[in-house]
Order: sequence, then structure tokens, then C-alpha cells
Amino acid sequence: MTAPQNDTPLRVLSFNMQVGIGTRRYREYLTRGWRHLLPSQGVRDNLDRIGRLIADYDIIGLQEIDAGSRRSRYQNQIEAVAREAGLAYWYVQVNRDMGRVAQHGLGLISRYKPFNVEEHKLPGRVPGRGALIARFGTPANALTVVVTHLSLGAASRAQQLAAICDLVAHDEHVILMGDTNCTTRELIADPALAASSLRVYDRLLPTFPAWRPRRGIDHILRSDTLDITDARVVDAVLSDHRPVAMDVRLPDTLIKDMQTPRGAVSD
Repeated sequence: MTAPQNDTPLRVLSFNMQVGIGTRRYREYLTRGWRHLLPSQGVRDNLDRIGRLIADYDIIGLQEIDAGSRRSRYQNQIEAVAREAGLAYWYVQVNRDMGRVAQHGLGLISRYKPFNVEEHKLPGRVPGRGALIARFGTPANALTVVVTHLSLGAASRAQQLAAICDLVAHDEHVILMGDTNCTTRELIADPALAASSLRVYDRLLPTFPAWRPRRGIDHILRSDTLDITDARVVDAVLSDHRPVAMDVRLPDTLIKDMQTPRGAVSD
């Protein structure tokens, strides 16, 4: 599978998938709360729907995934979603290892094979936040993709954004995506982001709650070397968040360096 041509943007998507629980209204936080602990056929069916949803995208960042515990029937949810989507490469970072109860973390699924994948723990008042970083292309000309899920508290979020900015400070082409638990205005005001080359998409894209979206707390940021051709909220209620998507035009030289054959699903 070759990288996009000059007139075809890279399609990226970020989605807090709520471990497949599929909350559709407030009362289901109670009535479906048991799905956080025990396996459910409803969750398995919802994972298939998520797989079909992401099939048309090139790089997908997922938050609130389970890497294989009792509640997921010891199945890695990212592997299952990637297989359903027919996408070749998948990677997981477990940030809250609760043994058989939960393997909670981040996932990245891609149509293209990265040459480097890194896991980083992020600072914060409460441990359990991380950043999953993949680099595509070549070391001399790379697209860096960061998937993260930031803390609820403003002070911890600021620490985490500063840490991420440090991690990608020397990367030229960067996409940062995830559930940031804050608004566009708060991101724009963050001092570490303001001092970096990362740019916040400044139009409101409401993603939460999925059944009546009012708050835009799921974001895709990109470096100032990358142009946006489209950004949107995806009309899908498969979690308590809706996915957010962006079409990004890559520099010509980066398109060439990202060319790679399709391979088998990664272990």
C-alpha cells in the first residue's frame, strides 16, 4: 500500500472508544457500568462496529482501550479492531495495569508501517497517563504521530503537554491526537503548546457527550509544516465520545518516504 498521492490527504482519526462499552445516554453510565469489569457480547459487537468505522482512515489513535483482561475475554481490543478494519499495523501502550481486571491504555492503528514506536509515561498528580509515539517515513524525513489521553486536572494537563512538547521538540512534522479533557481555548492558552510548532485547530468540534455533543475535548493538533484540508466530528455514537477526524496534506518528500508495502498484522 503506497502513501497518499499529492492530491490525496492523509486521513487521521482520534477516538476515545470507552473500552467498547458504547454508552448512549447518561443513565447507561449506571446500567452499563458493569461492562467495565465483566465481559459482554455487546462490547464485542461494538468493537466490530468500531473496526468498520475506522477502515477508511490511514492512522487512528484510540484512547480507553483494553489490551487483554477479564472484561475483554483476554482479547487485545486494538488487535481485534485492526483486524476488523483490515489495517496492517497496531500498537498498544498499557498505562494502568490492573492485572486480570483491566489493561487500560492507548492504541495506534495504521495503514503504514512506522520505523519507530515509543512508549512514554507522562507526569501528573495521579499516575496512569502516557504518550504513544510512532514515526513514519525515514529518520531523516519523518512524520511523528503522538496518541495521548490527558488528565482531568489543569495542573497535571499542563505538565503532560510540556512533556509531550519536549518529546517532539526536534521533530519537524508532527500530529498530536487524543482526548485532552480540555477545550480548544484551554489548549491555545497552554504555554508549552504556544511555544512549540504545534497548532490547535481553532474551530469548535464538539465530541462529548456523544448523544448530545456540546464540548470539544477530543483534538488533533499538527505542526505548522502540515496543511489541513478538512476537520470534522464523525457522526457515530459508539462510545460516550464521538470520533474527531482530520485530513492532512503532507509535503511531497514525506509522501515518498512513507511508501511501504502492506504487511501482516503486527503482534
